[in-house]
Amino acid sequence: MQRVEVHHIIRAPIEATWSSYTDHQSWTRWAGLGKVTLDRAGEPAPNGTGCVRVINTAGVRTIEEVVAFEPPRRMTYRLIGGIPVRDHLGEVRFDPRGDETLVTWRCQFKSKIPGMGPILELVLTRIFHRTLGRLARMLASPRGNK
Repeated sequence: MQRVEVHHIIRAPIEATWSSYTDHQSWTRWAGLGKVTLDRAGEPAPNGTGCVRVINTAGVRTIEEVVAFEPPRRMTYRLIGGIPVRDHLGEVRFDPRGDETLVTWRCQFKSKIPGMGPILELVLTRIFHRTLGRLARMLASPRGNK
């Protein structure tokens, strides 16, 4: 089992950080991962439990389903299509630190391709760091997530 865990302090209150991160379709504007769409709305609509988001990055289509949605503290998701992994479970936690938010993004998975686990772990670590850095910059900008 491969594991990835990334921590990032976002200089924004927990509510703003949560609402920007869990607005899946807004990822197209700020996350740098390509086009992000919703294939199915969740509960609460549209981004909650049961939501299916599709991330199209350079011809690779990654499909994720939100399996737990606990505003403004925790969201879990599982990969249901895309990169060659199985038994994927991701969790993103939001912890208030005064006017800032500590975001912890972790996942675990098994590689479908023998020997690729450590490489996928490295790639996902970089993606998580880069995406959270972009979220922090977007929230720090004068326009925020508007």
